[in-house]
Amino acid sequence: MTKFLQSYGYDLILGAIAAIYVVMSPYTKVEESFNVQSMHDILYHRHRLDSYDHLEFPGVVPRTFIGAFIVSFFASPVVSIITSLGFPKIYSLVAARLVLGCIILSTLRFFRIQIRKNFGPQVESFFVLLTSLQFHFLFYCTRPLPNILALGLVNLAYGNWLKGNFYPALSFLIFSTVIFRCDVMLLLGPIGLEFLLTRSISFWKALKYCVGTAVVAVGLTISVDSIMWKRFVWPEFEVFWFNSILNRSSDWGTHSIHWYFTSALPRSLLVAYPLSLLGTLLDRRVPFLILPVLSFVILYSKLPHKELRFIISSVPMINLSAAVAASRIYNNRKKTIWKLVNMVMLAFFVIRVHDCNIHGILQQLSKRLCS
Repeated sequence: MTKFLQSYGYDLILGAIAAIYVVMSPYTKVEESFNVQSMHDILYHRHRLDSYDHLEFPGVVPRTFIGAFIVSFFASPVVSIITSLGFPKIYSLVAARLVLGCIILSTLRFFRIQIRKNFGPQVESFFVLLTSLQFHFLFYCTRPLPNILALGLVNLAYGNWLKGNFYPALSFLIFSTVIFRCDVMLLLGPIGLEFLLTRSISFWKALKYCVGTAVVAVGLTISVDSIMWKRFVWPEFEVFWFNSILNRSSDWGTHSIHWYFTSALPRSLLVAYPLSLLGTLLDRRVPFLILPVLSFVILYSKLPHKELRFIISSVPMINLSAAVAASRIYNNRKKTIWKLVNMVMLAFFVIRVHDCNIHGILQQLSKRLCS
């Protein structure tokens, strides 16, 4: 039991928090409608494509079915039991969201293990603490959005980056870009450029590797989605054309160019935001990890339509920088200069725990489970 908790204790903490969010807020928004309906149709209509919802209500742009297939595959045993017991379909939705959360948190686990190997167990602990105190990341990780499906592959890329597997890291980013979210190219570009400038990869080998990976990814999404949409289609290319070339995403509202840095990131990161800036100064390895991620956010800021989910994949790496700073502050807490900084940091942690209103959450959770 002790070994199990040592290996999976952090996963149980993060998973429990994400599960609580799902139970408290089981319903979804319009942005999630395609993947929700796709998972429903795959689980309930199976091979009867003519009954699928997207053929009658295709939406503004087509989306890939690959993510829905993956989640449905793992959720199908639970959904079969739910259906056989006669429970309402909302329970199937909850099950699918929980499965998605498990998938995303398993990729975060891979990244977290590389944090422990490279920065030590204390930095890993602070990484988990910061992540658990932030609402948005754990809430979003169960939402069936293309951004979240892309996040899983980005987490694997981050983990391989820390592990020194630079070519696989690029491969995961390419798959994420081609299949789930074309805007991940704004992260792929800066990371690939840094790999080249630091001579972590060879240009010609990287070119062959990336082209080959892109061909496989394009072939996969066209093969699967052309069957599902009953026409030749590369969904993310059409999304790219609609959002970036035609700039039609602005029809859904715009924000100022600095919104990500002055509103979205401060609200989602909380105390990790200032700590991440400090982390870049305290460990010479961190700037090389943070700079491409910040470049991604800066490049994305030029798109007028902005939402936190667009840059959610930047949060894990920023939390790593914050965890490095928190660990250094804690280790030097007895020194005069650092003592005040440590007290301020702990005060922020306490305030955040108080803001979570754990007692109220448990009351609302018990009401939902009993109703």
